[in-house]
Amino acid sequence: MNRFVVLLVVIFMVSCKPKAIVTSSTTVTEPVDNIKASKIVDNHYSNKSDFSSLYIKANARFSDEKQTQNVTAEIKIKKDQQILVSIRFLGITMAKASITPTSVSYYEKIKGTYFEGDFSALSQWLGTDLDYSKIQNMLVGEALDDLNKGKYTQVLLDNLYRLDDSNNGNTKKTYYFNPNDFTVNKQEVTQTAENRTIQIAYPERVAHKEANLPSSIEIKTAQPKGKSEINLNYNSVSFNEELSFPYSVPDGYKRIIIK
Repeated sequence: MNRFVVLLVVIFMVSCKPKAIVTSSTTVTEPVDNIKASKIVDNHYSNKSDFSSLYIKANARFSDEKQTQNVTAEIKIKKDQQILVSIRFLGITMAKASITPTSVSYYEKIKGTYFEGDFSALSQWLGTDLDYSKIQNMLVGEALDDLNKGKYTQVLLDNLYRLDDSNNGNTKKTYYFNPNDFTVNKQEVTQTAENRTIQIAYPERVAHKEANLPSSIEIKTAQPKGKSEINLNYNSVSFNEELSFPYSVPDGYKRIIIK
């Protein structure tokens, strides 16, 4: 469960039924026009997220070739400052993580271990480049990277706008956008040399006045060691509450050192 805990802590999702909202499917049936990559980026960032905090209750399902696990999760976000994730099984807290722009800390109960460090070590261990902004963007359904800092080629594919990163390096990034509102439909990161891929899809979204959030998230990873999938469904969300972020490692836990 160790790596599963970290994946859930660092990559999240769910299906949503909150009050006074409009649910919209990401499926597009009408034809769309071909437009420049820069216009797609501008339109994506016109979807403003106007909130100071976000509280999410979710169900999560993890599966790979060997196992399937179902848990519940509580996610607290203080925008651009801290994310606190609690993972529970049958109401018992099995893992907890505190994520800030400069640090990542988590503990998990089954093996009685904990980690304290930064994103460089954790990214190397998980096999994908991570930082605070990427995790927050993933949870709220935005493009992982700041698209204004890159160069992209644009393709119209299956009534979705696809942007391919023009970088010729080992890491390839692709983003798919809904043509009706330019929210992210899917995003993929591939590390060619390592034969490693992560795909994050947002099949449905919910339009709140504070933000257009995904209501379900599907994460699929593939690497030489095997494939895995995480499905998250947001059971409820609330904005701008006064949230607390309590985190402390229980006594007696053994620290993990990632080299």
